[in-house]
Amino acid sequence: MASAKEIRTQIKAIQNTGKITKAMEMVAASKMRKAQDRVVAARAYAEGVRRVVANIVSAHNEYQHPFLVQREEVKKVGVIVVTTDKGLCGGLNTNALKEALGLMKEQTADIEVFTIGKRAGMFMRRVGASINGVAEDISDTPELADILGLVTLAIEKYEAGELDAVHLVYSEFVNTMTQTPTSMPLLPCPIPEGEHNGYWDYLYEPEAKDVLEGILRRYVESLVYHAVLENKACEQSARMVAMKAATDNAKDIVKDLSITYNKARQAAITQELAEICAGAAAAG
Repeated sequence: MASAKEIRTQIKAIQNTGKITKAMEMVAASKMRKAQDRVVAARAYAEGVRRVVANIVSAHNEYQHPFLVQREEVKKVGVIVVTTDKGLCGGLNTNALKEALGLMKEQTADIEVFTIGKRAGMFMRRVGASINGVAEDISDTPELADILGLVTLAIEKYEAGELDAVHLVYSEFVNTMTQTPTSMPLLPCPIPEGEHNGYWDYLYEPEAKDVLEGILRRYVESLVYHAVLENKACEQSARMVAMKAATDNAKDIVKDLSITYNKARQAAITQELAEICAGAAAAG
């Protein structure tokens, strides 16, 4: 058994660690609420863009934009993987990377990877994936400019025929306790059914083709940006839960060590009394 002094040192160290995890839990809780607000606002924008695109495509189905056409032969596939830059968020990144790895294994074509977040880059380099675009050090309040270069690179490769399809992998925020790893096709664009019924249409300047060209790019960018916002909300939620579990675990360990400390202290006192009694007996 360790000495009482050693156990007391362990208790002090674990209590200090518990204070740190408690502070991190409170910070994550504060950031989580703000991240949730951004996700809700972004969902409304993404849904609006999706609805406009669907209506234009439905009203002008004679024009087949390259972003909407499924290619007959898929030789090379791009995968955009969204993770966090930092750890200490439970199994969030592990689940997202498992989803990405499963998607990559399903492909019969060559794979090019675009990573958002340091954890994705570290993992993909470790498994030997071909990385062609990297976006790291994303702030807690992401801007489109943070990932625009990477998205533009993926779009340009798709337009040039260097990629025949692009997929997106990220963590979707469901609630504080649930974050779901999600994969979706990004290019060709996943367009839902439009609301066009043949009796109305938008007014365009200069024409529908040019408008569709511009808005489809914004649509693809908004999908990736929304995925980053979702992932940020997931990160703060997962970190808050993980730090709460760590704090509770520290309390449990301190409780167990306190019992061990009391036993060690009691054993030391008993030994000292025994030695005093033995000394007194020998002197008498």
